[in-house]
Amino acid sequence: MPDTTGTSASTQTRIAYLEKLGDELVGRGLRVRLTVPLGTQPSLHVMNPAASALTENILAEQGADGWWFWWSWAERIAQASDVPAAAERVAQVLSADQGQ
Repeated sequence: MPDTTGTSASTQTRIAYLEKLGDELVGRGLRVRLTVPLGTQPSLHVMNPAASALTENILAEQGADGWWFWWSWAERIAQASDVPAAAERVAQVLSADQGQ
């Protein structure tokens, strides 16, 4: 029986956005791991290899105003269509140079 809920399509869309963001973050020197656990939404685990305590899980969610990347604490990062802006913000937050 086909999935008519759209769940599979939205999961695939989330994964596609997270993969694009992951590629951009790897290019900025961060480590990423896409996690797709059963029964929950995919997320992108991001780590600063120079300071392994600086990690975060990024989500991709659709709202009334389109797809967005979100921090794990439920704050928007940037629109999913603007991967460079999202990557820049994530890289800044996970920077070992913060506050110096």
